[in-house]
Amino acid sequence: MKILNKYILKSFLIPFLATFFIILFVLVMQTLWLQFDKIAGKGIGILHILKFVGYLAQMQVPLALPIAILLSSIMALGSLSENYEFAAVKSAGISLYQFIRPLIILMFILSGLNFLFLNYAFPRAAFKFKNMLVEMKKTQPTLALVSGTFNTEIPGHSIKFSEKYGEEDNLLKDVLIYYDLDKIGANLKSITAKNGEITTEEGSKYMTIILKDGYHYEDLTKPRQSFAKSLNMPGTKAHFDEYTVNIDISKLSDINARDYKADREMLSLKQLNYYTDSLSPKYDEYVKLKAKNLLVKGGIKPLGKETTDYSKLQEVILDNFNAKNKVLVLDNALENSKQTLGDIEGFSSVLKRKQKSLNVYDTEYHRRIAFSLACLVLFFIGAPLGSIIRKGGFGFPMIVAIVVFVIYFFISTFGRNMAWSSTVSAPLGGWLATIVLLPLGFLLMRRAAKDKGFFDMDKIWLPIVNFFTRVFTKNKI
Repeated sequence: MKILNKYILKSFLIPFLATFFIILFVLVMQTLWLQFDKIAGKGIGILHILKFVGYLAQMQVPLALPIAILLSSIMALGSLSENYEFAAVKSAGISLYQFIRPLIILMFILSGLNFLFLNYAFPRAAFKFKNMLVEMKKTQPTLALVSGTFNTEIPGHSIKFSEKYGEEDNLLKDVLIYYDLDKIGANLKSITAKNGEITTEEGSKYMTIILKDGYHYEDLTKPRQSFAKSLNMPGTKAHFDEYTVNIDISKLSDINARDYKADREMLSLKQLNYYTDSLSPKYDEYVKLKAKNLLVKGGIKPLGKETTDYSKLQEVILDNFNAKNKVLVLDNALENSKQTLGDIEGFSSVLKRKQKSLNVYDTEYHRRIAFSLACLVLFFIGAPLGSIIRKGGFGFPMIVAIVVFVIYFFISTFGRNMAWSSTVSAPLGGWLATIVLLPLGFLLMRRAAKDKGFFDMDKIWLPIVNFFTRVFTKNKI
């Protein structure tokens, strides 16, 4: 039995290691390709790029591991079935469960390693990855600027332009710059220009922008001036043919863990749980406060001892007022209803936003745990599939593995989105893919152990054949 255990482990581990590194390479290159045009030829050192790729690879390991397990389990069991080795094992009185027991133990170990990776290595790699992106933006400030939107990553500045072009993407078109926002807190100083060129020297703490054919505006509003008075205050406007702007970008990379406290990817399970616990009391307090305000605005007071004599009042409330007061009562009731409905609508949108913020961290907590068990879930699907389809190699098993993983990933994403929108609870949304596919894996495992296919074709095909056989037999008679 020890020889058989070693053989099944060898049959699995060889394709597993090969497929794992191939899939990891594909996932890394897929993500790197999106950033490649931004970092290639920008003066960024090769060591810096290798570290960037290293952190990116660490982020992709939890995704590559389940895919590799699914594919290699289909390949290993399919190859054994195709070469009739599995039939020989069964003829020796060894069941499928006994045969793959070493692989099941290995899956528990890999699931544990995936859990540790998701809880410790993945958040750290995500933090370092984002840090390096910011460092690259500091080295090449053009990376930090996106056309068509206000760029506010540089402290005290808001920069917008319609197009970025040129060999080094350092030429700008239709530039608008608001500055000193951290000092005066309003858009009182601005610069516009038809064209601009970023000429930052390597290692400099300043981003230099040479603007051409533009205007400089400044509102001479006094501090703590009311808006009405500020409209009548003077301002300056000056035209320039060329103007050089030096922007301090040294604080662009001043990043610490606090800046990322709201990024779920960079939090461990303990931090996610802590963050959820810290948000829940604020959310509950907000709901109670808004509910109390709605009751107050609606004129609903706490129950107390009733002292009013209602015996002389009419049952229909409006009958207690004259015609003029009836109109006044109806107008007030209508106005209060409109205000209450407006408050409810505003409260509803804010409530959904706060609830989603809470759901995001709660769902991520459960998804991390569920995804660490994806190694086990996908193995229980891949192993019987390989035994049933009886096809080894890399071609057909790859197609089957892609289809199965796409289904798993779709269900997982579907559950996450439903949990975010409060359609289902966070635990159910995080565990939905496991809840759906794990029973399917057990069903496939049971059918594979009995040498059955996905379903019994004879039960469908034989009644049809018998029917037509009887029909043609009667016609001949």
